[in-house]
Amino acid sequence: MKAINISRVSQEDQKEAGNSLPAQTERMKNYCNRKEFKIIQSFSFDESAYKKRRDVFDKLLEFIQEISKKEKVAVCFDKVDRLSRGSIFDKRVAILYEMAISNEIELHFVSDGQIINNQMCATEKFRFGMSLGLAKYYSDAISDNIKRSNEQKRRNGEWLGQTRLGYLNVSLDDGKKDVIIDPERGALIKKMFEMYATGNYSMESLRIKITEMGLKSRKGNNISKGSIYNILKDSFSCGIAISQKHGAYLHKYPKLISKELFDECQAIRQKSRKMPSKKLSKEFLLKGLLRCQNCGCMMTPERKIKPNGKEYILYSCTNAKKICKREYVNEKDLLVPVYEVLNKFETISEETQNRLVKDLRKETESEIAFHKTQVNRIRNEYEKIKKMDDNLLNMFLDSDNDSITKNTYDNKHQEFQNKLQRLNIELEEYTNADYEYQTTVATVISVARRAKTIFENSSDIAGKRQFLNYLLQNPTVKDKKLYFTIASPFNSVLELADSSNWLSSSS
Repeated sequence: MKAINISRVSQEDQKEAGNSLPAQTERMKNYCNRKEFKIIQSFSFDESAYKKRRDVFDKLLEFIQEISKKEKVAVCFDKVDRLSRGSIFDKRVAILYEMAISNEIELHFVSDGQIINNQMCATEKFRFGMSLGLAKYYSDAISDNIKRSNEQKRRNGEWLGQTRLGYLNVSLDDGKKDVIIDPERGALIKKMFEMYATGNYSMESLRIKITEMGLKSRKGNNISKGSIYNILKDSFSCGIAISQKHGAYLHKYPKLISKELFDECQAIRQKSRKMPSKKLSKEFLLKGLLRCQNCGCMMTPERKIKPNGKEYILYSCTNAKKICKREYVNEKDLLVPVYEVLNKFETISEETQNRLVKDLRKETESEIAFHKTQVNRIRNEYEKIKKMDDNLLNMFLDSDNDSITKNTYDNKHQEFQNKLQRLNIELEEYTNADYEYQTTVATVISVARRAKTIFENSSDIAGKRQFLNYLLQNPTVKDKKLYFTIASPFNSVLELADSSNWLSSSS
């Protein structure tokens, strides 16, 4: 069989680690030699799997589709996460998977020991679905580490990203980043607050006046009225940074204005903007989850009460595009296919669950061994660097040793600390990965088996809606019927529930 080898990295640090492009290429080359595959093309590129646009991969996909029209080929990746480590709903993954199931190609994941083809049993399909989920988990774990680092920076009063107008991002001599007051615009921003606090200026008149005084955007353009509004409501100038996700915190940089001046401006700005509070809408189970399959508009719920007192919850297309005929469908009718899925989940016995977990663990023994090897490597390297850092401190404190200056010690100590931090992050990823292989499969199946009970026992509408949002993917309504797919990894569990082959082979 002929083969196409694909190597991919998404981050700079992967180019130097075991996931480097040359390392992936070499492993796949050796694999093809063992399999006696003839390599007709090798692709090696740097592209994140998180982006919706993956131009390089899309061209590669077109090439594979064209080749598969002539002959069946093996498409080789080093690991499943080289195919997809971002969205588990990536359409490219679905296309390649369907081509493999249809016997147009075979997918080979060299280091994972997985082959995707039309001969797969239910266990192998389930394992592939879990591998995609775990690949996403690893990326999320890295993202969590970055979030923790950013949280620490916020606790230290540091600002992340581009600064506000009136400030500048600068790099210091030691390589660190800092924020300073813009010598050109800072004074004008302060003057703008002072002028607005008098109550004698509207947004437009203030814009005209401050433009005459010379305030420009970073690109040299005149300031818009919207920009004036945003500057006046932003508390960064008085020492309070606002993160959309994490709220307000005190930053460590110089203040342009006092908190009292900022509050005066807010009182003036809000004086004409007081509005009565909007009454909260009623809770509906499927509110915000459904779209009309015909036009793509949202399905809106409403409560109807008949003269006999019987209550109905009906959904209909908002018809915002004016191309639909407004038809009402009962919520109970929409939930029928949902309960059919929940009932299928219940058909998986605990014995089946235990057998599947046992088989999957056997298949992943090599991966677990690899994880343990990596954990030992990281720990040994950590101890080595920690010892070097301790020795450096002893040398610096040695009164008879003049070879290490304070500046030399600080630079080298910081270098060691950076390496230790990276090793801690890598260790946590591998430790979590090893644990995840042992627990995720059982947890997912257990939750799926109890899905109906969890759904029915949820005490509030919001909880049930959250559960459905987690379970259902792209729910739409057409001809008064609900259509949807099951989100990963529960779609793999559903395949298991539908598979009589695996169940009979396990008996």
